[in-house]
Amino acid sequence: MLFKSFLSIVLLFLLNPVFVNATNQKVLKVGMELQYPPFEMSEKDGTPSGISVDLAKALGKYLGRKVIIQNIAWDGLIPSLKTKKIDIIISSMTITDKRKKVIDFSIPYAQSNLAILTNPTSGVKSVKDLNQKGKVVAVKKGTTGNIYAIEHLKKAKVLILDKESSAVLEVIQKRADAFIYDQLTIYRDWKNHKKTTVALLNPITKKPGYWGIALRQNQPELKAKINEFIKKAKSDGTFDKFAYKYLKGIKKKFVELNIPFFF
Repeated sequence: MLFKSFLSIVLLFLLNPVFVNATNQKVLKVGMELQYPPFEMSEKDGTPSGISVDLAKALGKYLGRKVIIQNIAWDGLIPSLKTKKIDIIISSMTITDKRKKVIDFSIPYAQSNLAILTNPTSGVKSVKDLNQKGKVVAVKKGTTGNIYAIEHLKKAKVLILDKESSAVLEVIQKRADAFIYDQLTIYRDWKNHKKTTVALLNPITKKPGYWGIALRQNQPELKAKINEFIKKAKSDGTFDKFAYKYLKGIKKKFVELNIPFFF
């Protein structure tokens, strides 16, 4: 009888919502697509790495929570957040009004501009050259490049693809006149295909896109803590360390071109 009574007490304690919630709070499930080096990527053994991974770990330490990185395809990130499969998204995600209708964002922690990857025979010198009949623009599904092309390049054919590599291949093989994505990606893709592509790195919009940490709506306490962390990380040199570790060469190129850097 004594053992049964003790077991009942233990079970009641373990099933108590307060205890369960406290246990869950020890884990911070962070969603990201590990396909965007050097921000989100994997080592050869599959270990997540990159700026966003380091950022997630630093945030977890600040919040006192153990971080678990979940690699999720880009178009599955927001659904996973809404259905509580993950707690936040740190995946170089641009804050947009459309996304803010279904999820919430922290204050910005970085900025990025859209740029163009084209080929030597396309005749494309600026984004204006793309908004005409007969032009084909490749974009990655669900990205700000995708959104921009649909809204502003109505005369062109917009080719929506699941992978960045597929969009680049369309440009290389001249089936597309351009690929619109962020400057870092365009610069990296051009470096990998210098003979067959041309990078137009000047921003195609007047205002940059700002990246934020995404979370579910109506979580004021978590949002406040994340914002506090971002402010602290900006002031104490945390983001400078990320840039020095992962973006040293690229930062130099951005300075040469007089393009605003991420941090």
